[in-house]
Amino acid sequence: MIRLSVLYPRTEGATFDHDYYRDSHIPMVSGMWGVSEVEIDRGLDGPYVAVAHFRFASIEAMKAAMSRGDGRAIGADVANYTTITPVMQTSEVTG
Repeated sequence: MIRLSVLYPRTEGATFDHDYYRDSHIPMVSGMWGVSEVEIDRGLDGPYVAVAHFRFASIEAMKAAMSRGDGRAIGADVANYTTITPVMQTSEVTG
C-alpha cells in the first residue's frame, strides 16, 4: 500500500480555509485521480495546519492516477484555500 501525503506547514501569517479544502479541493482531486480513500487531518498543534493522505494499491497505481488528473487545475485551486506551499511525501504503508 502506498500513501501520498500532502502537508501544509504551519507558517506565520499564512491562511488556510479548512472548509473549502475538505468540501471542494479534496473532492476535485479525488475525482480526477479516481481515489476513494482519503484522510484529512486538521493540525491542532505541531508543524502542519493540514495534511491529506491519499491511498493507492501500488506506486504504479499512484502514478497512473496522478497522470489522469489535471495538475494545472489542481495547482491553480490551491490559491482558493491557502497561501501555504504544500509539501508532498510518498510512503510505503508497512503497518
